[in-house]
Amino acid sequence: MDIHNKRKVRIGDILLEKGLLTPEQLETALNEQKRTRKKLGKTIIDLGYISEVKLLRELSDFLGYPYVDLSRFRLDTQLIHQLPEAHARRYRCLLLAEEPNGVLVGMADPTDLMVIDDLQRTLKRPVIPAFVQEHEMLSILDNVYRHQEQMLSIAGELAGELQNNDFDINTIAATTDNDEAPVVRLLQSLFEDAVQIKASDIHIEPEENQLRIRLRVDGELQEQVMKERRIASALVSRLKIMSGLDISEKRLPQDGRFNIRVKNKSIDVRLSTMPVQFGESVVMRLLDQSSGILNIASLGMTQAVQRRFEYLIRRPHGLILVTGPTGSGKTTTLYAALTELNQPEKKIITAEDPIEYRLPRINQVQVNPKVGLEFSTVLRAALRQDPDIVLVGEMRDHITAEIGLRAAMTGHMVLSTLHTNDAISAPLRLIDMGVDTYLVSSSLRGVVAQRLIKQNCRYCSQSYEPEHQERLWLESMEPGCCDMIYQRGKGCHYCNNTGYQGRIGIYELLEITPAMTAPLRRGDFQGFTEVAAASERYRPLALQALDLAKQGITSLDEVFRVSASLEDDIPEETE
Repeated sequence: MDIHNKRKVRIGDILLEKGLLTPEQLETALNEQKRTRKKLGKTIIDLGYISEVKLLRELSDFLGYPYVDLSRFRLDTQLIHQLPEAHARRYRCLLLAEEPNGVLVGMADPTDLMVIDDLQRTLKRPVIPAFVQEHEMLSILDNVYRHQEQMLSIAGELAGELQNNDFDINTIAATTDNDEAPVVRLLQSLFEDAVQIKASDIHIEPEENQLRIRLRVDGELQEQVMKERRIASALVSRLKIMSGLDISEKRLPQDGRFNIRVKNKSIDVRLSTMPVQFGESVVMRLLDQSSGILNIASLGMTQAVQRRFEYLIRRPHGLILVTGPTGSGKTTTLYAALTELNQPEKKIITAEDPIEYRLPRINQVQVNPKVGLEFSTVLRAALRQDPDIVLVGEMRDHITAEIGLRAAMTGHMVLSTLHTNDAISAPLRLIDMGVDTYLVSSSLRGVVAQRLIKQNCRYCSQSYEPEHQERLWLESMEPGCCDMIYQRGKGCHYCNNTGYQGRIGIYELLEITPAMTAPLRRGDFQGFTEVAAASERYRPLALQALDLAKQGITSLDEVFRVSASLEDDIPEETE
């Protein structure tokens, strides 16, 4: 039977013949297909009659086409790019391998005769269809077909336009009524690429002979270099216009904000410009407003930490601090807490710099030092607004810290952040800022310290035995854990060959108990540290990271990185 005859068999008949579908289920699926206009196979999967993998394997056996598990298949990027992105997405297919008798092509629907004929005309080679899971294939298309080539092409076009309009850069950048203008299309491609790979920040950095664009993904920067350095000024001017900033001011830093829609997502962009040697550097933080605010359960806390954290924030008064370095997810944790506390009977006021997410029913105030609206000023005013809960974006100075602690003492729940390495350091940092020890010991209820660590890629993660030096380190961290088998990613197309995919939070929670407040009140910081470290519910960040490594969620490299970062700020002993 040739390839055309094989495809004449209907999916419903195959599943009925194999006893995987009843006549009643097939009739229901056909009626649903008429209503939704989806393919029958997709409809049967959505109805839960059969899993996608089971269906594909059965069709593979019946038709004699291979089934390819993309999570275990080694892809050839150069081969994939032989099929233009437009064709790959239109036909929902992926070039997998060169075979002696043609090209092996993973397809969403290998029974589609017209698609196979079109592919053969495009590739000028015979096509060998293969079954693959559609969602895996689409994920690979997003990773492989980045917008970098498109951006380089548009950058060349924009450079040519600038060459013909040497004295009119701002006019080119300000073309707001023409979506086909090169500067508009270049920024659109840049934002689409950033959203596609889940970048948190975009850096635009002009240099003497080139323009460097870098995207921060999972905490690390990925870069693309463009030779057309002159386009930097047009990009910056366009971004300033979008943010409502002064395009003629190039000598001073400026901050702005704007909102765009990318791939059906509402993205809030916080923009910062800074004059550098060869122009202006721009950094943009991307905030996906359409994804919604996380709740506490989705943060990744252990059940024990989550339960105690929820108990602490629901107490009627006291100060709760979230600590960690910049970019460790402190703001996300605070917003999750506010989401939990946001009830009609509670008055909540926040002082933020900047306001990252807009929350209903909550009075959010943007700090503005230029007009004297500091954290301390907002906090004083907020306490006269009859609040139940107050969030202070950061305890930056002695005045803010003292007002916040006094508010916590007089019946308000106060949430805030502090820059310390771990939870135990937080009370001592407040005292270092000049706050009286009795205020700290009386008002502070709990401290959450956190980090974000990278998760092993689920597609290329493999078993791994620690080396000798790592075994010694593990044994010093927690005796008995050096003989375990751990996991780490080897790198694949899903994770951009990094071995990691996404990040997860680790959290240590220190509840302030009477046994800790006594040494704090008398200024015995060593005694406080010893009591806190020995607390029954306290498990340090390094050991929280090690727990995730034991579960195969992260690698030992990430555990050691967290451990090293915790030791960075330990002061040297003095005589």
